[in-house]
Amino acid sequence: MFVHDIHWSTVNISNLAFLAAAAWAVAAVLLLALWRWHLRLLNAGVVDVGWAAGLALVTLLYAVFAPGDPLRRWLIAAMVAVWSARLVAYLLRDRVLGRTEDPRYQHLRESGSVAATGSFFAFFQAQAILVVVLSMPMLIAAANPSPAWSTLEIGAVLLWATALAGETLADRQLERFKARRPRPGTTCRDGLWRYSRHPNYFFEWLVWVAYALYAVGSPGGLIALSAPAIVLYLLFRVTGIPATEAQALRSRGDDYRRYQLETSAFVPWPPRRAS
Repeated sequence: MFVHDIHWSTVNISNLAFLAAAAWAVAAVLLLALWRWHLRLLNAGVVDVGWAAGLALVTLLYAVFAPGDPLRRWLIAAMVAVWSARLVAYLLRDRVLGRTEDPRYQHLRESGSVAATGSFFAFFQAQAILVVVLSMPMLIAAANPSPAWSTLEIGAVLLWATALAGETLADRQLERFKARRPRPGTTCRDGLWRYSRHPNYFFEWLVWVAYALYAVGSPGGLIALSAPAIVLYLLFRVTGIPATEAQALRSRGDDYRRYQLETSAFVPWPPRRAS
């Protein structure tokens, strides 16, 4: 069956609200610690590490204290932990430890952006709130008491594994391109980057689709669909594609403009010939 015959009456909503509040406290403390660290590093890219690590921590909290089926809640905790560990390791290696601050955050500082007000303190704490909002699929799944598994849940796990592999491959292809020390102003067109300007973002979004599908058969599961919708909005309208492409145009100019004409922005697709 695709949807479990369970209703919110079987789940103590007040307990879930308490868990969400506890998750916010955990995320807020983590982001506060990382904000203080960023003051020493002078690298606001640490906030991305906090976002990924915070989701793993709050999902672990749900796995320990939520009232759902143990296998279901520990599996979602394991999925998020694997995703988080990979992303945190990549971000620390590529953007934080021994690295200068990501140009996107440098631009926010120099432009006097609201995000940079108070040395990014409010920006870091906003990520703690975002962690809780985006962890709703994990909380909903962890609260599902049914021992029966749906086809949709199994498909979600398979989609998660595929999406994580795609994101890992995209990151490695970009790392190898950078390691070759290409000529300044050159854009990566290796592997998946030939078919999408942001294959890492595309597969990251599919990871969130998988989390939502994993939870959609649980009580209140339709709420989980908000998570990939929010991630998609952030990628297209806020901190994802707009900021990344603005920086790429500043640093790579005409080569990146040609890349924009030739290559799909998001969904991998055969490149087109620029006129």
